[in-house]
Amino acid sequence: MAKQKIMLGEWLPDQPGVIGAVTEAVNCYPVTNGYAPFRGESDLSDAAGAELLLAFGGKFANSISLFAGSATNLYKFSPADLDLDALTTTGYSNIEFWDVTQFGQTMIAANGSNKLQSYDLVLGTSFADLAAAAPAAKFVTVVKDFVVAANVSGDENKVYWSDINDETDWTPAAASQSDSQVLPDGGSITGLAGGEFGLVFMERAVYRMTYAGSPFFFQFDAISRSLGCISYGSVCQYGGFTYFLADDGFYVCDGQSLKNIGEEKVNRYFFEIASKSDLKLKMSSAVDPIRKLAMWCTPLQSGGYGIFIYSIPLNRWSYMDTTATSINSVLTATTTLEDLDNYSASLDALAVSLDDPQWAGGNLILAGTKDQKIITFGNSFKSAYISTGDIDVGRSTVMLARPIVDGGSGSIAVASRDNLGEQVLFGDSVAADAENRVSLRSNGNFHRLKLTPTGTNWKTAVGMEVDIFPQGNR
Repeated sequence: MAKQKIMLGEWLPDQPGVIGAVTEAVNCYPVTNGYAPFRGESDLSDAAGAELLLAFGGKFANSISLFAGSATNLYKFSPADLDLDALTTTGYSNIEFWDVTQFGQTMIAANGSNKLQSYDLVLGTSFADLAAAAPAAKFVTVVKDFVVAANVSGDENKVYWSDINDETDWTPAAASQSDSQVLPDGGSITGLAGGEFGLVFMERAVYRMTYAGSPFFFQFDAISRSLGCISYGSVCQYGGFTYFLADDGFYVCDGQSLKNIGEEKVNRYFFEIASKSDLKLKMSSAVDPIRKLAMWCTPLQSGGYGIFIYSIPLNRWSYMDTTATSINSVLTATTTLEDLDNYSASLDALAVSLDDPQWAGGNLILAGTKDQKIITFGNSFKSAYISTGDIDVGRSTVMLARPIVDGGSGSIAVASRDNLGEQVLFGDSVAADAENRVSLRSNGNFHRLKLTPTGTNWKTAVGMEVDIFPQGNR
């Protein structure tokens, strides 16, 4: 008898299972010694009356607001009754995508059809044109002390910026630093990222935007003239790094260079299952700042959405099934005990724990939209599973397995094959008994094991011990 301890290593769907890498890591996220649980989706708001494209939040002083946008309106969430109250008097026409930033106490939204829209976080009652001269741009961000916008119909390769510390002044003049710049190569602008310097993403180029002072104000330097961003919603930031999707996979940019973070890991698999025709408009991204995860909500060829999860400190990936149609990082609105009655008549029956940060105002959390509602990820643990690569010890029988799950146990299924050309078919999942033993019987030359962690408080799925008996050949 051969006893093997199998540790759950890196998920590498672009690689063959025979190399020993994890072949599935679903509804969990990577940690140093395995995979940790991810909580499920839970409705935060009532229905808006229209399908939502994104949720976003803003905070100034003690004023905290949570918003959402659809193709026809912008809304503000009311914790008192869970309503999404419309914030525009006339609405919008067939908006495909919203991009949002905050400048001081002003929320600024771009949609590519209307002039930049603004909402005062302290005094506002509705969204309205930011300024008469504001561009009708698709993208908006803040670089140093300037509001920056880009991609106006007819000038898809042009960047605009306001006067310094004045988001309402977009008219170039002797006393103003407002101006614009055409980027002649790279195609249309497909996204912006802000901070101490800006990044301008184009179809076939990436530029760094650096403040240089009078007379040109901003200097534009090409980081790449051959590689660009293919999805508006794939751009997200953490610290000094910006993440995005290019033609050949996922990249990170530090403002000086580009690095492919999905190469020979998940890039091929991503393009195999993603709905390529929907990536441009329907992909969204966010960073979970607590767990340091960059996440991309992706439309799938099979229908619905899935989320690709990238651990920033570990440089490792996982995947999550989801009912969300978009994700974003938002600031939570304050919820009182009386407001909780809107979610459940009993505090004990709340789907989301009272300790969850979504109930305290001003916390940065991962949220999103599902059809017409804002959602959060604070429900009970999603059903996770992790599958090993092929165990190759010759003709053998898997007889027994023991889950190694910190804070819990698990169920295990096995798939055995005589050769690598056969389809991988897992048998029934068998739960561990009171002694944490799973009785199995499966014959073959190659074996894969699928672990489904169990327990309401499990923390880390580390691996499993397996008893394998060699078989003789006739």
